[in-house]
Amino acid sequence: MATGLLALLDDVAALVKVSAASLDDVPTQVAKTSTKVSGIVIDDTAVTPKYVVGLDPKRELSIIYQIAKKSLINKIVFLGPAVLVIGYFFPWVIDPLLMLGGAFLCFEGYEKVHSMFSKHDEAHSKAESEIPQITPEELEKERVTSAVRTDFILSAEIIAITYYTVEDKPLLNQIIVMLAVAIFITIAVYGFVGLIVKADDIGLHMAKEKFSAPTRKFGRGLVKFMPTFLTILGYVGTAAMLWVGAEIIAHRIPFLGHPLEALEHSLASVPALAWLAKVIVSAIGGLILGFFIEKVVVLGRKLFKGVRKNNA
Repeated sequence: MATGLLALLDDVAALVKVSAASLDDVPTQVAKTSTKVSGIVIDDTAVTPKYVVGLDPKRELSIIYQIAKKSLINKIVFLGPAVLVIGYFFPWVIDPLLMLGGAFLCFEGYEKVHSMFSKHDEAHSKAESEIPQITPEELEKERVTSAVRTDFILSAEIIAITYYTVEDKPLLNQIIVMLAVAIFITIAVYGFVGLIVKADDIGLHMAKEKFSAPTRKFGRGLVKFMPTFLTILGYVGTAAMLWVGAEIIAHRIPFLGHPLEALEHSLASVPALAWLAKVIVSAIGGLILGFFIEKVVVLGRKLFKGVRKNNA
């Protein structure tokens, strides 16, 4: 019996060693995954500040906290387990889901680019001005709901890409990496968003007379720069949507992915240039794909309206 117990303890010790060695690789996997989802993170960071525009400045951080909390719950409670279950029982579904998410990002990116150059902005603004007035509390709730809905799509892409990165790892590794990425990304995104939306308040505080002249000058410059920064961030977010969406799809379609890899390898001697070339080509491809998706969506809406009229 003693011999059997010792053998069992040896097996347990061996299992612990294997598990420890496997877990040692978790930080590397988290870093690798975080790099892969960087484009989505940029987009999420760029999109979120718009949801607090026009609301009470005193409520900005509270609103950001509400969005962040719901984002983390979605990642950990709903999306993470769902992707693990799908990946285990229906692994063939992961790629189509990723491509569907990529197509959505391209569509959203194209819509944003189109709106920048559209001549219907004034009509759109007039239509918005005719919307019935709502209370600040209702507007805040509506903004949070809209932000969480957009974040859900981006979070789903982040979790799916995370799983795709660690699908060949043990289940414990998959769970730990997905939890770590979910927590790290959420804190990073919404911590930075909170800093962005309060930057003008920080600048106003620094511009007070009690501070030194250089500090006051920096504070005033910060206040003046923030609108420009938010505009630039919006452009970067749109580009990131197109780039990430197209790259997700290209990596799963060989005749699209191989030329992209060939381009990157041809410029491998200059890594920054290789990355920039891949991003530009992907963004252009995403814009083209978004254009065609938008046409299909518009056609689908027209057909649906026609069917409804005929049925009526």
